[in-house]
Amino acid sequence: MNFLYRQTFGQGPDIVLLHGWGMHSGVWEDLVEELFDRYRVTILDLPGHGRSRDVRCGPTLADLGAAAVAAVAPPRATWIGWSLGGLVAQWLAINAPERVERLALVGSTSCFTQRPGWPHGMNPIVLRGFAEALRQNHRATLQRFIALEVQGSVRAATQLRRLKALLFQYGAPDETALENGLAILESTDLRAELPRIACPTLLLLGQRDLLAPAAAGKTMRESLPDARLHVFPHAGHAPFLSHLPEFLTELRAFLDA
Repeated sequence: MNFLYRQTFGQGPDIVLLHGWGMHSGVWEDLVEELFDRYRVTILDLPGHGRSRDVRCGPTLADLGAAAVAAVAPPRATWIGWSLGGLVAQWLAINAPERVERLALVGSTSCFTQRPGWPHGMNPIVLRGFAEALRQNHRATLQRFIALEVQGSVRAATQLRRLKALLFQYGAPDETALENGLAILESTDLRAELPRIACPTLLLLGQRDLLAPAAAGKTMRESLPDARLHVFPHAGHAPFLSHLPEFLTELRAFLDA
């Protein structure tokens, strides 16, 4: 497998940022600018996304986790994952705990789809609909998905313009990678594994997030050995865009604890 695109900024304790489905590491631009004066921040594009568009990867969450670890030099870091990237970060904290000093999950839960006893997610039929639409017109489907990410958020139109400008900045993501990502979002359920995440964990969720409901974070906090939760009022799926100052306050307090 070819190496994933990665870039490192600054000096200090290591932080790794993992983006969400269909996007690329450019989505973290504002956050990197705020952190690299005190931390060594590594961003990477997941297989099939952004500048890693031509990198092939297996179809499972374990494949994504292994690819991310192989791409990153720091032996131990704080991993910050948004959405699908948060699933990858959780997998790492469970299966490679020596690599994860701290874990921050942004708009991400242990299970993205509704199941018996778990109403805190998307209807699987909705995700399957995205998968079917993806085969017909993947560009239009990606644009529909990012519209869902900002829905309900304050200044949603501004965020949507920002995400649309970023979306195809490095070309369209690989269609197989997109299909695999949706399948991972639909099938993954890490709830039973949460007690194995021993490192300090920060859950950052939007009050109006339709993909990773805040109620999921409250339930996850009960299963995690060392976790704190912050819910951003009037935020959707990307609070690091809609509520950057408040987001930084919560993240820095967690990193300095």
